[in-house]
Amino acid sequence: MSIFGKIKDAIFGHKTAPTQTEAAPTPQPAEANTAQAAPQTSPQTQVTQQVDVEQVLTQIAREKGNPDLNYRTSIVDLMKLLGMDSSLENRKELAAELGYQGAKDGSAEMNIWLHKEVMRQLAAHGGKVPGNLTD
Repeated sequence: MSIFGKIKDAIFGHKTAPTQTEAAPTPQPAEANTAQAAPQTSPQTQVTQQVDVEQVLTQIAREKGNPDLNYRTSIVDLMKLLGMDSSLENRKELAAELGYQGAKDGSAEMNIWLHKEVMRQLAAHGGKVPGNLTD
């Protein structure tokens, strides 16, 4: 499994992962142009559940007693919070998975990019991530 996959599974699969339900707009039946009306079908609503990433991370921090980890901005602390190996080797692998183009040397630039990209990818995979964690 990929490093990002492990991060996503640790957050989305957390037992207390709060979700927010969003209902998709209900499609309206098209009106017939003839004297005969088209048979109406019952409207269907699609429900999508989003995992609130920030709440899950806060809950994990409480459970582990690690409130001092700076997981909101540090990829190293985020990985530690999730019980993952945060070594440079794993961060290099994560950088390659996510398409980082710079030097994979563990620089602040790489680590900041990794954290923001992980948050963007969590949002792209159905997570609710506040803007301050992706910008």
